[in-house]
Amino acid sequence: MFDLDIRSRKPIYEQLVDKLKELIIHEVFKADQKLPSVRLLAKELTINPNTIQKAYRELEHQNYIYSVPGKGSFVTPQVDTLNNEKVKKMKEELVKLLAEAMYLGMDKDEILSLISQAEKAVKGGSDSD
Repeated sequence: MFDLDIRSRKPIYEQLVDKLKELIIHEVFKADQKLPSVRLLAKELTINPNTIQKAYRELEHQNYIYSVPGKGSFVTPQVDTLNNEKVKKMKEELVKLLAEAMYLGMDKDEILSLISQAEKAVKGGSDSD
């Protein structure tokens, strides 16, 4: 489930954050589902529990998970009001990236193809076309 590269220049906690985000986005972990405990994950991945805790704190800061003292960490259900600011910021970043891509020679069809790929990835590869 977790492929971490210990030789990577990217810190292990960041790799873990990225992987957990991916699993949450692709709904492998559903809303309000309990995540593996820090101890269990540390034992499974043979990494320091503090590294797992740091990744969980980062995910909590980014509103992907929430913690219940004595119970563990859970996936945050997506609420539109909480995501509005995040979506607004992401749209601004996307416009910048798309403008740069077009400047570098990508055409509209290539960009739309990439959007289709991303949509399929999020929906688990199901075709709705």
